[in-house]
Amino acid sequence: MTIRSTLLLAGALLALAPAAIAQKAPKKLFCWEENGRRVCSDALPPEAVNAAREEISAASGLRTGEIGRALTDEERAQAAVEAQQRMMDKAAEETRRRTDAAMLLSYRSEDDLRRVFTERTTIVDNNVRTARYNVVSLREGLVSLLQTAGDRELAGRPVAPEMAANIRQRHAELVRTRRLQQSFETQRAELDVEIADILQRYRTMTGTAPSASQAPPRQP
Repeated sequence: MTIRSTLLLAGALLALAPAAIAQKAPKKLFCWEENGRRVCSDALPPEAVNAAREEISAASGLRTGEIGRALTDEERAQAAVEAQQRMMDKAAEETRRRTDAAMLLSYRSEDDLRRVFTERTTIVDNNVRTARYNVVSLREGLVSLLQTAGDRELAGRPVAPEMAANIRQRHAELVRTRRLQQSFETQRAELDVEIADILQRYRTMTGTAPSASQAPPRQP
């Protein structure tokens, strides 16, 4: 066979290949919901590309696959958030596992473990006390200013702009300090829960009961 004949034969085979593949590929039907009714076709129109649909074998009539509808931008964003949260939960669990292992190696007793939290609880307790003191101080100062302004109005005298501005400033500071106090108190409550959780995990790992200094008093 000459080179020319070989090339002609190869070209003919390449031309026949797509047709042969098309004959062997099983035909499918697509079924989807459109305006409240079920529609089936062997070709998927552009307006149904993003719709949920079933794929059915034209030869057997059996369902061969199912494709969900395309997600909206909000759903994709929510899915991304949920995926990120799963990753964070997995990382947190791994961190917790390593922390548990480190506790067994680092602390000989529950009292040693408790001392780790002393600095944190002291700082948060000081923040709570300071915030509470500031709230009381700001409230008393604001009440005094309001009383003075009220007395001036009752006496028929106008409230000076400087005093009015001072009242507004004190009130804004009081609102911010109250929020700060609430934040510190929330941190303190969460710290108590964290400490109790870690101590319980430590007791479970070591098989120990609460230390004598921390055991609850017996009921008479």
